[in-house]
Amino acid sequence: MIVTAFLRALPQIALPSVRGVLWRTLALTLLVLAALGAAMWWGLHMAFAWMGQWQPDGLIGALLSAVVIGIGSWVLFRTVAVAVVGLYADRIVAAVEEASYGERHALARVVPVTEGMRVAVRSVLRAIGWNIAALPLYLLLVVTGIGAPLLFLVVNAYLLGRDMAELVEGRHPDLPPFRASERWQVGLVSALLFLPPVVNLFAPIWSVAMAAHMFHGRKTG
Repeated sequence: MIVTAFLRALPQIALPSVRGVLWRTLALTLLVLAALGAAMWWGLHMAFAWMGQWQPDGLIGALLSAVVIGIGSWVLFRTVAVAVVGLYADRIVAAVEEASYGERHALARVVPVTEGMRVAVRSVLRAIGWNIAALPLYLLLVVTGIGAPLLFLVVNAYLLGRDMAELVEGRHPDLPPFRASERWQVGLVSALLFLPPVVNLFAPIWSVAMAAHMFHGRKTG
């Protein structure tokens, strides 16, 4: 089921209505990340100056800033991208339904912008809260080499599964919600999509479209 949903979602990224959302959300995501990167640089600059250990504009300070900002941006990209796409998810799901599930599309409710904003805020708060809670385990597992990345993948697969379910289910409150196993499948594949460079730029849109196919393609009877 998840493989079929994954493959069916890919070409629908090119649908005109979805493509417009893709460029809009990508631009907004990168703008937010640029602002966060500038804030991180300023914070590190002030911290280095306060400690007096490294010159903020020196080579070591610049390298440390680049590493911290690079890692921070990579970690934050998923959170920011999903929150931004949550504001436009109804359009993506509607486009997928119109192209592939006409009867369901005709019966769907339009998700208000305010509801999409609430989903986006919940997504951000969950991502921050769960990853902060898991931080001690991340640090303990760093010595294993692969333990911390695996735990990060599992935590974010769970979070993405919940996010994608909320983004799709809101249009069809009369239909059964995702089962836990279905959320895990969508979440895991979505989390993996966010890992490769370039592919991760399309991951938010691809994940929402995949979740829509998973939702409508399952047997509910």
